[in-house]
Amino acid sequence: MPTKKKPQVTASPERRRELLDTAAEVFAAQGYNATTVRKIADHAGMLAGSLYYHFDSKESMLEEILRTFLDELWSGYDAVLDAELGPRETLEALVTESFREIDRHRAAVAIYQKEAKHLAVQERFEFLAASQRKFEKAWLTTLERGVEDRNFRADLDIRLTYRFVRDTVWVAASWYRPGGQHSPEEIARQYLSMVLDGIAVRPT
Repeated sequence: MPTKKKPQVTASPERRRELLDTAAEVFAAQGYNATTVRKIADHAGMLAGSLYYHFDSKESMLEEILRTFLDELWSGYDAVLDAELGPRETLEALVTESFREIDRHRAAVAIYQKEAKHLAVQERFEFLAASQRKFEKAWLTTLERGVEDRNFRADLDIRLTYRFVRDTVWVAASWYRPGGQHSPEEIARQYLSMVLDGIAVRPT
């Protein structure tokens, strides 16, 4: 006979955040399929049954982790896109905001990179595919404007450039550790100095 789950109770926001942070680290390190509620509870220093007081399943925890990350990402991205900056300044601001989100949500970014493709086919996680389409449109539009305005080279393959920038920014989640030698803003400046020298219009 299946074990009856305990009724959920409302945890303090701080405790809920702590539990989700712990779950995110376990999901990122061990993978979603290999992670059980018991493993998360062990890392949180509590019994598995006690975790059900706060969340009804590991799916609920994962959904909240990814939604929180994407909500904050789009809050920052939308502020950049609504500012009506030039294409170069928009690209710089999007890259900087991306590194800030890696700093805030490193584990969630790692989960997204490893799990989003197969999770997105599930109805519960359809928001991942919608976010990816919006993400791609924002970056491609910025690059296209840059070429049209002659901020970026006319010979750029826009989609290839988008993939390069996307992948080289977000792979930082695999090595970046919050509180390290460089702030996210400093890493963004270094990154942009390398990328933009390669795609900015060359002086004649």
